[in-house]
Amino acid sequence: QVRLVESGGGSVQAGGSLRLSCVASGIIVRIYDMGWYRQAPEKQRELVASITGNGNTNYADSVKGRFTIARDNTKNTVSLQLNSLKPEDTAVYYCAAKRFWTDYWGQGTQVTVSS
Repeated sequence: QVRLVESGGGSVQAGGSLRLSCVASGIIVRIYDMGWYRQAPEKQRELVASITGNGNTNYADSVKGRFTIARDNTKNTVSLQLNSLKPEDTAVYYCAAKRFWTDYWGQGTQVTVSS
């Protein structure tokens, strides 16, 4: 059974930082394309950052220079460091694992940024 469990969300003031973690079981993260997505109220889910199996990273323009995705193969986890947070970063953040036509999702963790 595949499980992706996110943690690390919370409430911070603008300019603050958070570190989200996604612990995977049932899959090996280093052979999957791992990503962090977010969904704000009444908005579409959007890709925030991703890391491929060979380590290539990609970021949404809105978070470039502020967020950093990383993968720890020994712990089978993927993290997302969120710095210089803005109120518009408020959303539920989801971890996802994709390979070929298969994808898995976590349950999400709430990030709330106040001005």
